Amino acid sequence: MQTPPDTPPPAPAVGVPPAAPVRGHVLVVDDDPTVAEVVAGYLTGAGYDVARAADGPAALALYAARRPDLAVLDLMLPGMDGFEVCRRMRSQGPVPVIMLTARGDEDDRILGLETGADDYVTKPFSPRELVLRVDSVLRRARAAAVPAGQSRLLEGAGLVLDPAARSATCRGGRLALTLREFDLLAFLLRHPGRVFTREELMREVWGWDFGDLSTVTVHVRRLRGKVEADPAHPELIRTVWGVGYRLDLPARDTEAQDAGTPS
Repeated sequence: MQTPPDTPPPAPAVGVPPAAPVRGHVLVVDDDPTVAEVVAGYLTGAGYDVARAADGPAALALYAARRPDLAVLDLMLPGMDGFEVCRRMRSQGPVPVIMLTARGDEDDRILGLETGADDYVTKPFSPRELVLRVDSVLRRARAAAVPAGQSRLLEGAGLVLDPAARSATCRGGRLALTLREFDLLAFLLRHPGRVFTREELMREVWGWDFGDLSTVTVHVRRLRGKVEADPAHPELIRTVWGVGYRLDLPARDTEAQDAGTPS
């Protein structure tokens, strides 16, 4: 297993209080001690409180003892792989997850995202980039303070999203959406009828100017599986070939949205 090329920053001196409040609690799960040390060192240097585990059972025990704000989770773990660890974490409640792995296969990446991961980073990687991704995922996860003008319910085609409560229903049934799925669907509902490229969606929804664009493709496919009557023939989230994606609402819903939009 390759290790990141960067070297970890100096560890803070023992007994010296942190210069700033802790930015969040991150659980790092990796059986490679060098990788875990590098990742933990950079996250600690960026102001995060970090716990480390080398296998699935230890990770789940730490997770149960203190629910982290985010987990950086290696896919290739002994005994219990990262997919299963992620599933078990998700079964206890939502937590942002960044998958970390030396395997870059498309199938692995898609499965990681479908398991509920919010991002997927392939080794070797830049620890500085990983910190930026942790920052970005946590910013989205802490979107409890909804921006002014975006707290009203978002409705259309049987969908009802409450941005303040971060809850969603489809035709009266509760939707189980991951962090990114909720943000993506909310963004599209705010802009019905407009085509967005994958680059635009990554910038507007993920907050990134970089990253693997297949992440957007996977999330769109997952959303279709949850909101479309026939995901193989989508009528709500449509592909505009050569451009990107567009959310189409029935005419009556579009008119209702226009009537409810302040001028």
